[in-house]
Amino acid sequence: MKLIVGITGATGTIFGVRLLQVLKDAGVESHLVLSKWGARTLVAYPDSDQGAVISSGSFVTDGMIVAPCSMRTLAAIAHGQGDNLIHRAADVILKERRKLVLLVREAPFSDIHLENMLKLSRMGVVITPPAPAFYNHPQTLDDMINHIVMRTLDQFGMHLDASTRWDGMMTTGGTPQRNSGTDV
Repeated sequence: MKLIVGITGATGTIFGVRLLQVLKDAGVESHLVLSKWGARTLVAYPDSDQGAVISSGSFVTDGMIVAPCSMRTLAAIAHGQGDNLIHRAADVILKERRKLVLLVREAPFSDIHLENMLKLSRMGVVITPPAPAFYNHPQTLDDMINHIVMRTLDQFGMHLDASTRWDGMMTTGGTPQRNSGTDV
């Protein structure tokens, strides 16, 4: 498997970093591209390198994850503005009908944000705000990050157990009980 990982914005780069760590451990070839704000904390393809291999449809990948995805990047992807390498690589993923997953990170969402997400969702893009789950009783911030990364990679058929998965059992007062069908 081969995936592109984009990191935009400085807030939430831990999701992209953890994705890269998990992909490396799983033996997945990954290609990293950063926005100028994401690059303040990491090093990879510069987003101005429009000649990079990932800007071509002939470079075959299984898809792309932008983690985190700023609303600026979301808007650029939604409107086909390939003015930097992240936007261009996402545009190539869309035109080649490959999987694109965006971990949108800003909240609350404005009508413009929601319209851009809906537009992309209708094109098959998976919009995944990196929201923590609590049913698995995370003990650390790493537990929450690992769960988000695991659920993101599930979108590519990579079902790694980087975190505890829901098993249908709830704990009430220390006694495991089967879920009655209501949301946890």
